[in-house]
Amino acid sequence: MKKNLIFLGLALIAGLLGGWLIFGGSGNDEKALKDLSDMSDTHDHSEETAEQMWTCSMHPQIMQPEPGDCPICGMDLIPAEAGADGLSADEIKMTENAMALANIQTSVVGQGQMGNGTLKLSGKIKANEESNAVQVTYFGGRIENLYVNTTGERVGAGQRLATIYSPELVSAQQELLTAASLKESQPALYKAVRNKLKLWKLSEKQINAIENAGKVQENFPVYATVSGTVTEKMVEEGDYVKQGQPLYKIANLNTVWAEFDAYENQITSLKEGQTVKVTANAYRNEVFDAKVSFIDPLLNSSTRTIVVRAVLNNKNDLFKPGMFVEGLIESTQPNATNTVSIPSTAVMWTGERSVVYVKTNPDQPVFEMREVRLGNSNGDTYTILDGLENGDEVVTNGTFTVDAAAQLQGKKSMMNSAGGKTMTGHEGHLGMQGVTAEDNMNSTNHSQMNERIEVSSKFQGQLKQVFDDYILLKDALVNDDAKNAQRAGKQITQSLKNVDMKLLSDDKAHNHWMTIQKELQNSATAITNKSDISEQRDHFKHLSAHMISSIQLFGVNQKAYSQFCPMANDNNGAYWLSLEEEIRNPYYGQAMLNCGEIKDTIE
Repeated sequence: MKKNLIFLGLALIAGLLGGWLIFGGSGNDEKALKDLSDMSDTHDHSEETAEQMWTCSMHPQIMQPEPGDCPICGMDLIPAEAGADGLSADEIKMTENAMALANIQTSVVGQGQMGNGTLKLSGKIKANEESNAVQVTYFGGRIENLYVNTTGERVGAGQRLATIYSPELVSAQQELLTAASLKESQPALYKAVRNKLKLWKLSEKQINAIENAGKVQENFPVYATVSGTVTEKMVEEGDYVKQGQPLYKIANLNTVWAEFDAYENQITSLKEGQTVKVTANAYRNEVFDAKVSFIDPLLNSSTRTIVVRAVLNNKNDLFKPGMFVEGLIESTQPNATNTVSIPSTAVMWTGERSVVYVKTNPDQPVFEMREVRLGNSNGDTYTILDGLENGDEVVTNGTFTVDAAAQLQGKKSMMNSAGGKTMTGHEGHLGMQGVTAEDNMNSTNHSQMNERIEVSSKFQGQLKQVFDDYILLKDALVNDDAKNAQRAGKQITQSLKNVDMKLLSDDKAHNHWMTIQKELQNSATAITNKSDISEQRDHFKHLSAHMISSIQLFGVNQKAYSQFCPMANDNNGAYWLSLEEEIRNPYYGQAMLNCGEIKDTIE
C-alpha cells in the first residue's frame, strides 16, 4: 500500500510538469526555465551579438568580417576595436601597430623651448665688400709679364704684379731726360715733367733712378696698392691694356661678412648691435661671436626675406666665402621666454589655418586636431600665440599619418575642419597643397627611422634604377625643362614596376616598401601628366620626401646628399636629393639656382 502511494505521487508530479511544458509558463517560471536551459547549453550566445571585424593598421577604412590580407597593401589584417571607447566626436584612436609603423612621436609643450628667445638663422660667408679692391694699371701698354697667375694667391701692398711696355712712358722718360739737362734754366718745365710721371704712379725713387741712369726704361712694373687675396685675374700676358683698366680683383679676408636670411615675421626681433653666435659645419664645436652690423631696409619680394649682416674676424683664415653658417640671435621681443613654443614638424598648414594634433589621453594613443595661432618662426620651432598651453602633449613626428587616420574616420582634420570622409595624402596627395616640407618628410615617417633595413643586393640594384631616374628628373627641373621632367617621371613609373617586392622577405621591409612605393608611383604619375613646371615641382616635393625615405631605409650603394631650400613650398621649405655637394635648386631652377643647403649625407 505504501509503495503504491509513492508511485502515485511521482505520477502526479510528472503530470504537472508535462502540463506546464504543454501550456507554457510566464513570469518567473519562464526565467527559471531559461536558466535551466542555460545550464544544459554551454554555448555563449552573447558572443554572437557582436561580430568581430578585421581591419588594416595602415588603411583603417578596410573592414572585413574575417582575418586575411589587406586588399590595398597586402599586410595581415588585425582585429578592429569595437565601440568608441568613450571617445569624443573629434577624437581618434590609433592602434599600437599603426603607431609603431609610422614612428609617431609626441612631445610635451613647455616653456623656453626656443632657447630663451633666440632666433636661429641660416646664411653664407661673403667677402667684406668694404675691404675689396680692384687693382688697375695707371698707364696703357702691352703686358710683358704677369707675376701673379692664379686666383687665391695672397699679395701684399707694394708687391710686383706685372710689367708693362708703355709707349707713353717711353716718351715721358725722354721728356724727363731733356728737362733734367735744362732744370737750372727752366725749373718749372723740369718740375712739370716729374709731376706728369707721378700721375702714372711712378715713385720719386723710380723717377730719380731714370734720371740718374740717363737712359729710357722700356718695361715698367705695376705694384699692388693693397694687401689681400686675389679673387679674380682679369688679364693675360700679351694683352694690351688701357690706362685705368682692371688687372686683378683683390679681397682682404681679414674680416668677412656673415649674411643671414630672416623672414618677415622675425623682423621685429632684430636690431643692429645684437650679438650673433655663429657656427659653421666645418667647425661644429666652435662658436664665434659677432655683432649685427646691417639689416637690409628692403624686403626681397620673391623670397619674402631680408638680409641680416654681421662682420666676423677672419685673421686665422677660418672662414671661406661661400661657406654655410648658422647664427643664433637673442630676441628683443618682451616676454619671449614665457611663450609656448613647439617644433615646426608638429605644425600643418592649410593656407589660413595652422593645426596640430594633441594627445588627449596620456595613457592611450588618442588624438584630437586643434587649431593654433602662430607667432615667430625660429628655424626649427614656432611660437604659439593661442591654442596650446604648457603641459599639452602634441604629435611632433608622424603628424601627417595621424591626420590621414582622422580623415579616414570622418573626424576633423587638416583639410576638413567640419569632419566627414575625405581624401588623404595616401590617395595621391589630392588637396594637400598646404602640407609643409617637414610633414612631407614624415607622411608615414619612414624618414625618421635612421636604422637601415637589410635587403638583398638585387633589390638595392632595382631601387637604384628608380633613384637614377629621380636624379634625371631633378636635373630637368634644375634646367627648367618641363618636357624632360615628364619623360623622367615616366621612367620612374616604369622602373618602379620592375622592383620585385618578393625580394623583401622581412615583414618590416615589406610593409615600409608597400607604403613608399605607392607614394612614389602617385607622385611620378602626376609629374608625367603635368606639362606646367610649377605643378611638376609641387609634386616633386612629395616624390623627394619618399625617395629620401627609401634610400635611408634600404640603401642604393650610392652616396647622396639630402638638400633643403627654405624658400620653396611657399616659404615652408622642401627637400631633394643630389649626387653633388653643390647646390642646384630644382624648385627655382635658374631663377635661384644656389638657394639651399645640405641637411644630411646618406651613404
